[in-house]
Amino acid sequence: MIGIAKRAGRAASGAYQVEEAVRKRQARLVIVAEDASDNTRKHIADMCRYRKIPWAAAGEKAVLGKAVGQEERTCLAVTDAGLAGAVIRLMEEEGITLEREGE
Repeated sequence: MIGIAKRAGRAASGAYQVEEAVRKRQARLVIVAEDASDNTRKHIADMCRYRKIPWAAAGEKAVLGKAVGQEERTCLAVTDAGLAGAVIRLMEEEGITLEREGE
């Protein structure tokens, strides 16, 4: 689903693009690699919490990069609400915990 979002132009990958999508409140879901640095995870998580954007730490950098047809990626953002909802459902089915607003 993330690959579909990327091909449709509805996903951002890499720390800079994800930060921009979060700042502009375009991100509907953010995924941070589990092997990202503690500072990166905290920074992205704080930005998402502040703007009440669901986020999760899932996968490794290589897996996130492969999902969007790129090299390693530290984080991804899905900017389409429908695609983000589909990814969230798939993540929940896999037992991946998301942090949402108010949690």
